[in-house]
Amino acid sequence: MKKLIIQIPCLNEAATLPATIADLPRVVPGVDVVELLVVDDGSRDGTSEIARDYGVDHVIRLRRNKGLAAAFMAGIDASLKRGADFIVNTDADNQYSGREIPRLLAPLLAGEADIVIGDRNIAELQHMSWRKRQVQRLGSWVVRQVSNTTVPDTTSGFRAYTREAALRMTVVSEFSYTLESIIQAGKKKMAIAHVPIQTNPRTRQSRLFDSPFSYIKKSGATIVRIYAMYEPLKVFTYIGLIVFASGCVLALRFVYYYLTAPVFGPRMLQSLIAAAILLIVGSQVLAIGLLADVISGNRKLLEDILYRVRSLEAPETTSATREDTRAADSAAAGQGRWER
Repeated sequence: MKKLIIQIPCLNEAATLPATIADLPRVVPGVDVVELLVVDDGSRDGTSEIARDYGVDHVIRLRRNKGLAAAFMAGIDASLKRGADFIVNTDADNQYSGREIPRLLAPLLAGEADIVIGDRNIAELQHMSWRKRQVQRLGSWVVRQVSNTTVPDTTSGFRAYTREAALRMTVVSEFSYTLESIIQAGKKKMAIAHVPIQTNPRTRQSRLFDSPFSYIKKSGATIVRIYAMYEPLKVFTYIGLIVFASGCVLALRFVYYYLTAPVFGPRMLQSLIAAAILLIVGSQVLAIGLLADVISGNRKLLEDILYRVRSLEAPETTSATREDTRAADSAAAGQGRWER
C-alpha cells in the first residue's frame, strides 16, 4: 500500500490555508492513501486550529518561528515517521494548483526520478515583475551550474520526493530549502526531474524576501556555503591559486625593478612586502582547502549515519498503528510540539 503525504509549511496562513487545503486532492492515481500534513512555524493567527478544522490529518506546531527551511525539514521528518512512500511539498498561499500533483508524481511512480520539481515557466508569470523574473532566472542558472542539474525553476516550492530521497535530505540553511536541496541532490547524484505546471492566481505578496537585493544576498550566501560544503578543495584551491599567483606577479615585479632600477627604491620594497604577504596567504588558503576536504569527508560519513538513523526511526510499511505514530511524535518532540 503506497502512501502520499502532502506537506504544507505555514507561517500565519489562516487566511489562505482553507483555499489551499480545498484545492488539494484526496485521491491520486498510483497511490492508495493521501494524507495532509501542516507544519505551523510558530504562527500567531490560529493557523493550527484552521488546519484541524478543515480536516488536515497531521498538524505539527513549532513553538517559535524557525524559518522556512526548518519547517520544511520538520515536515519531511514527520512524513517519514508516518510511513510516507512519497512526499509532496506545496506552499500555503495556494500558489500551486493541486490538480498538478498527479503530474508531479508521475516520474516517481514510474521509477524515473528521485525528486521532481514543478516548473512554473517564470518567463510567462504575469504577477512577477520583469526585474524579479530576471533575478530568478539568474539564480536558477547559477544553481544549475554548481549542482550539475537541468532544473529550470530552482526556487519552485512545488516538489515531490521518494521516501529514499527524503531520507537522504539534510538542509542546514536558515533561509530556504529550495536552492540547497537541489545542490545537495545534485552532489549526491540523485535523479532530478522537472515537469511544467500551472499555477493559481496570486493571493498575496511573497514574504520570503523584501527586495531583489535581499534575495540575491541571501541566495548567493546559501549557494556559496553549500557548494563549499560539498566541493571545499575545489573552492579553496581556486581562491588560493588566485592569491598565490598575484603574489608571484608582484614578486616578478620586484625582480624586474631590482635588475633594472639603479637604486633600491620604495616601489621595490612595496612589491617585495606585498608579494610575501600574498604568497603566504595563498599557501595558507591551499592548506585550509586540504583540511576542509578532510572535514567534508567526515560530513559524508555523518550524513550516512543520519540516513541510517532515519531509516530505523521511520516505519518500514504504511500500516503503522496510531499508537506507533504517536510514539514517533513523542520521540521527535525536539522539533517542537507535535499535535494530532
